[in-house]
Amino acid sequence: MFIEPRVGNRHQAQKRGWIEVICGSMFSGKTEELIRRLNRAKIARQRVEIFKPAVDTRYHEEDVVSHNATAIRSTPIQFANDMLLLASGCDVVGVDEAQFFDEAITEVCVHLANNGIRVIVAGLDMDYLGKPFGPMPALMGVAEYVTKVHAVCVQCGDIASYSFRNAVSQEKVLLGETDSYEARCRHCFMEGMKGKL
Repeated sequence: MFIEPRVGNRHQAQKRGWIEVICGSMFSGKTEELIRRLNRAKIARQRVEIFKPAVDTRYHEEDVVSHNATAIRSTPIQFANDMLLLASGCDVVGVDEAQFFDEAITEVCVHLANNGIRVIVAGLDMDYLGKPFGPMPALMGVAEYVTKVHAVCVQCGDIASYSFRNAVSQEKVLLGETDSYEARCRHCFMEGMKGKL
């Protein structure tokens, strides 16, 4: 379980920054956990800004929305560097679906943290082939806190950490929901991949 760091008074919080990464498969609650942490920061009267990739319009054009319909206002952006201009004056920056951003996101998050901002990033750690996804490994490498959340395997009920693609597509990025993906444990994921080869 993630224990939020103690930051002392607000003046001290502005001087210290860090990076938190929330990762896991689809349907594991990554976005829900991101929203929970950001809402707690808002309750603490911290200045919060949330970003998501402009390509992700599954639930809403602007809001970050979890699979269980929890939502929070966000700013859709095309490139990770856009955060540098838009995050000035913030205490906390949230980033959803980080795997869809360009590789510059790691440098951007480090820059923000070095400037006293708490950065909370959520994203898929593996793609539909079970391979590390985009900038996520680099983000986990530079983060002070990494939380891996798990889903439930729809095949057997065990803990799931893989996103199995049901849709017939070889595209690296295919936005979808339960119609295109399902959470699976390692065994059921490997069994499913055998049927695709």
